[in-house]
Amino acid sequence: MNTPIDPPSVTATRREFLGLGGRFAAASALAGVSLPHVHAAEDNAIRLAIIGCGPRGTGAVGNALSSTNGPCKLVAMADLFEEKLNKAHAALSAEYPDQVDVPPERRFIGFDAYKKAIACLRPGDVALLTTRAAFRPTHLDHAVAQGVNIFMEKSFAADPGGIRRVLKAGEAAATKGLKVACGLQCRHSPARQAMIARIREGAMGEIVLIRAYRLQGGGPMPPRKPDADELLWQIRQPVALLWSSGGTWMENMIHQVDECCWLKDAWPISAHGVGGRAPHSTDCSQNLDSYSIEYTFADGAKALVNGRFLQKCYNEFATFAHGTKCAGQFSGMTHAPTVQIYKDQRIQRDSVAWQPDKEKVSPWQAEWDNFLESIRKDRPHNEVQRAALANLAAIMGRAAVHCGRIVTWEEVTKSDFRFCDVDALTPESKPPFLPDAQGRYPAPVPGQWTEV
Repeated sequence: MNTPIDPPSVTATRREFLGLGGRFAAASALAGVSLPHVHAAEDNAIRLAIIGCGPRGTGAVGNALSSTNGPCKLVAMADLFEEKLNKAHAALSAEYPDQVDVPPERRFIGFDAYKKAIACLRPGDVALLTTRAAFRPTHLDHAVAQGVNIFMEKSFAADPGGIRRVLKAGEAAATKGLKVACGLQCRHSPARQAMIARIREGAMGEIVLIRAYRLQGGGPMPPRKPDADELLWQIRQPVALLWSSGGTWMENMIHQVDECCWLKDAWPISAHGVGGRAPHSTDCSQNLDSYSIEYTFADGAKALVNGRFLQKCYNEFATFAHGTKCAGQFSGMTHAPTVQIYKDQRIQRDSVAWQPDKEKVSPWQAEWDNFLESIRKDRPHNEVQRAALANLAAIMGRAAVHCGRIVTWEEVTKSDFRFCDVDALTPESKPPFLPDAQGRYPAPVPGQWTEV
């Protein structure tokens, strides 16, 4: 393994940024920015409605409220769980007291809460879709139908059928001229963009190998408590159930998969891989502890993407690219813009040949700054196709490991497999997976499992 070379100071993660954002808000947010006609002259704020009030959602709101391309105002919130909504409201109100205006009558709870929150918006405003991935296609369809701009977090769907629906909604959004931002924030990193430009100019030669790692700690999911509602308990789990979140591979590794595709400027034609669990695991989730996937591109280049989520093991969080001329690092710890090109194939400090300028804001903030600028200046901004296809590439890799076979791009793009019909879910519904007597949910068994 090669140890990533991180700069002395790295940018904050989105979760950390919530506590920092207010300090970076510009005093004159609208200087030199033309405002669209969709907002009345006396109220130039872009209104926000958040659907899904977990850490990612509240962090995204913080980025929006901190942007120099504001002003923005949070006016509606929706979630399945009242205590989550109240916690997010309290945190955001404390950090941004002048930009949070969500009285009790605009705080909505339940499976249909997203409709009520989006109804509080005007044309030109933004709905933040930050629930579990399974609900993203449903919420996206509705937001597009209501004619509002959209920010949606990754993952964008849990299965191929969901991705097909996202792609269709993205096309409808483009027809309406709606702006859609998708939470693969590294695409907005100027350092990475600079390295991509050098690669396209031939500085590294042909990229023949990419290595991406997210090796970090993890822990088993316990059994459900007897008094907890089964469906709601499953939805509460961040990465444990495949139908709701897409699982730990999707949630944790989609960025690395997207980086590989960006470096190659292509989608892989096939994937195969292996994974497993530690002996005597007490994990009740559907996840494996480790995933190792080899993606193949049309020119024969390979991308090796490795994830491991176990305590007391070697940790690494980085992406490396190897060209016919030299190697480079594309990403560092917790998505830090640790970007450099080396003199040769040696990934070490004394071999660095080029580094980009230091980034001024985090990739999460840059993502929102770019998105809001597109809204203000009414320029095209629709990331749905690129983001959905990156999600599909991650699904292809996950299926290769879980099913124990090679899965092709042609196969996964034609698949309409769905874990369940999310639109049909009600508070009384039974989820698609139920635990056994020990509280364990069915984990994939290669050779016997289907998800594509």
